[in-house]
Formats: sequence, structure tokens, C-alpha cells
Amino acid sequence: MKALLLDLDDTLLDYSGGAERCWAEACAAVAGALEQPRLVGALVASRRWFWDDPVRHRRERTNMLRAWTQIAADALARYGAPAPELAAALAADFAARRRAVMDLFPETLACLGELRARGLPLALVTNGDATEQRWKIEHCALAPFFGAIVIEGEVGAGKPDAVVFETALKGLGVEPGPDVWMVGDHLEFDVAGAQRVGLRGVWIDRGGSGLPREATVRPDRIVRALAEVVAECARVSP
Repeated sequence: MKALLLDLDDTLLDYSGGAERCWAEACAAVAGALEQPRLVGALVASRRWFWDDPVRHRRERTNMLRAWTQIAADALARYGAPAPELAAALAADFAARRRAVMDLFPETLACLGELRARGLPLALVTNGDATEQRWKIEHCALAPFFGAIVIEGEVGAGKPDAVVFETALKGLGVEPGPDVWMVGDHLEFDVAGAQRVGLRGVWIDRGGSGLPREATVRPDRIVRALAEVVAECARVSP
């Protein structure tokens, strides 16, 4: 292993954990006059509708507050009480709650420290909103571990586009090859995208759910935790 590229959300940072609770708490705080189970249920349906469209997903993930506002607006419309100002307030409240509870997985800092101590070049490669992703990186003090940080909202392209991985490799000063690993939780963005440019695609399956039955992507390796990658680095190091 001559270099390691790492995804951020749900790989180093517990991004999905707490999201349901934060939406429910935002509904209670901002839209308490509405029937809560109905509104929360509408939000579940709206989030699925919003993010399941790949074109909309790619377009809107670079402005998360706008995306959350659109989701809230759709949920209120489904509920039968459309209100643009309330949708904006819901999104803002949710955003604040997400920031308050978001944190790294317990193993992350120790693993990054070990990898860095071994002198392995590291790059952080993440899709999404530049402001949100930079906040996470600064809040969690991640920047010092990485020789390159590539954020979709800053470079104008996101995984699985080849230019994203190429930008990260250029920042590290290494050439693509199977001795460069990309580790992430998304099969298409992190694994297949990396494989298409000649990297080793490693899927982190923290929940241990295994590959979905319908999956067409085949990771070069599946791990449950970043510590497994650290152990592999130690095994192959001279």
C-alpha cells in the first residue's frame, strides 16, 4: 500500500446516525402544532423521493441547506399544510441539530494517527457541500492527517468521476495503481469509481449487512472498521 484515499461521511464520521431523531426533534420544536407522526412520516417519504433521483442527488448535495429546505417543503405539502417559511425554519433547525450531534467514529482519530505515523500518504475524498464538509473537517480536526483534501463543492466534480481520484493522487504525488486503496461506504461512488481508475476499491460495511443482493459492484475487499485497514498497512509495511 503506497497511499490511501478515504471517504468522510459514514466512513470516518458518523453522518447518518441521529438523522431520524434530529428531524423528529426539529418537527416538535418548529412545527409542534402539526400532528407529529404524520409530519415525520411525510418527511421520511420526502427524503426518499428527494435522494433516490440520481440527477437531483448530484445537483442538490452541494447545497445541503437548500436540499433540506426542499425536503421540508415537500413534506409539508404531503401533509397538506404547505408553508415556505415553516419549511425554511424546519431545515435550519434540523441543520443545527445535526451539527450538534455529529461526531467521528470512536476509532477514527487513533487509526488516522497510526496511518500517519507510518508515513502513509493520505487523502480525504468527499462529495457534498463545500461549507458543510469544511465545517466537519475543521470541527473534527481532520486536516492535519491529510496530504490532500478533495471536496466536490470546491473542485466542481464528485465521486465517482475519475477527475476526483486523479486530483487526490496528484495532490499526494502518487500514480494510480492497485497499491493505492480507496476506502468508503458507497459501492458506486467509492468502490466502483476507484476501480475504474485502477485503484483498489475497499468497501467499509460498518453495519455488517453484507453486499445487497442486487449489487453489481464487487469490492476488492470488505472491512467492518478502519482498524482492519490499519492492520493491513502494518502487515505489508517493511
